Formats: sequence, C-alpha cells, structure tokens
Amino acid sequence: MVNAAGKFGPYTGWDTRVLAGRGPTGAELVRSRIALRVRLGSVAPGDRLPDAGVLAEELGISEITVRRALEAMCQDGLLDRRRGRAGGTFVATDWDAVVAVMYDAEEAAALDAFHLLLECGLVAHAAGELTGELPGELPGGPLDGPLDGLRALVQEMDLTDDPAQLLELETRFHLDLAQALGGAGIREFAADLLGRQCLLGPAPAPAHVRARNRCHADLLDELARGAMDPAVRAVKAHRHAGPR
Repeated sequence: MVNAAGKFGPYTGWDTRVLAGRGPTGAELVRSRIALRVRLGSVAPGDRLPDAGVLAEELGISEITVRRALEAMCQDGLLDRRRGRAGGTFVATDWDAVVAVMYDAEEAAALDAFHLLLECGLVAHAAGELTGELPGELPGGPLDGPLDGLRALVQEMDLTDDPAQLLELETRFHLDLAQALGGAGIREFAADLLGRQCLLGPAPAPAHVRARNRCHADLLDELARGAMDPAVRAVKAHRHAGPR
C-alpha cells in the first residue's frame, strides 16, 4: 500500500487486519489493483497488462512478488500468459465468468461492512468541516470544489444506459469520495478495498446501481448542508438500496 498522509494522517496507522481478518499481502494487492483496473475500464478482458516491473514500481512492492501474483492469477483463470514476440500477461477473455465462480459470500459481506464503516467515519468526520480544510477547497469557502466532481459523476450515472459504465462511474464515485473527505492516502486505502470487493461479489444489477445513485445524490446534498446525521443515513441507505 502507499504510505501517504491523508486527512487522518498516514493510513498505515489504520488497523487493516479488520479487512477479512488481516491486511492484504503484496500478492493480494496485485490482485485487487488489477481487478480495480478492469472495473474502471483501464484494461478490459483480452488486454495486455503492463510488465511486472512496471506494476512493481506502481505498487511499491518487489517485482518477484508481482510475478508470483500474476502466475497465481493465471492459475486461477483470471489472466492468460502468452509467449512469443507478441506475448505477455493478458486479462482473461472470460474474466467475468471466472470472478463469478470465485464468489465468497462471507468475505464479501465482511468487506462490504468495513466499506460502510469507512465511509460513515469519513462522512461524520467531514460533515462539520465545510470551510477551510477539505482538499480542493478555498479557505473560508464552501465545500463546492470536491463536491462538484462528485455531482458530475452522479449526473453521468443518471444519463448512461451502459451497465459497465454504470459500475465504472459508481466505483469512481467512491474513490473520489474517499479522496475528497480523507485525502490521497485514504483514496489508496479505498482502492485496495474496492478492488478486493470486485473479486468477491457478483456485479450488482443496473437497477440496483441506479437506486444507489439516488443515495449518492442525497449524500452530497447533506454534505453541502453540513448535516452529519442525514449524511451518515444516506451512506447506510446506499448499502440496502434496490429497485423501487
């Protein structure tokens, strides 16, 4: 993980063992970040991944750890290894089908509960600080800077009919929310968490994502008002949102 200082200070101070009982190993970090790239559309099934050395530098872990993690993902069917001049490591063309087989309801529920705890804590911490402290804000000004980008994501989700883009935009919303309320270090923490969630649970149906987007809009409205309790309720409602 990146040892960056966010709003709460260096996030290595968080007890990451609550993530399914322990913090992620280097191999798990590789898996989660590749899964997150697939969800965000920066790589797609069939695409070639960057070389192991590039991934190692990006993630701040050893190249041998990356190579072992990629090999394990190949054995799981998530990645394909191709030899020759045009070879390399590629995202499996049947990525979604393989992920569906790997579904772990118990661990998925644990990660979902921790994500809820994380966002409730960030919202509660930030709701009373609507002037002068949040990233992107002018001293003494309202929380418009960080929220503007989040509102734009909510609007994009309302306008798209593409299920894959809906999932991408929702994931970006949660990453950008962590950035806005906690800083760069907390965004990295959330990225690890979201990537692991992408590998442990089936993708929600578009109708569920749209219902959750209403909770996103409610959350931003309450944050703009500085209303902590309603903002926290909006985060909690997101977890249970479904078609109406």
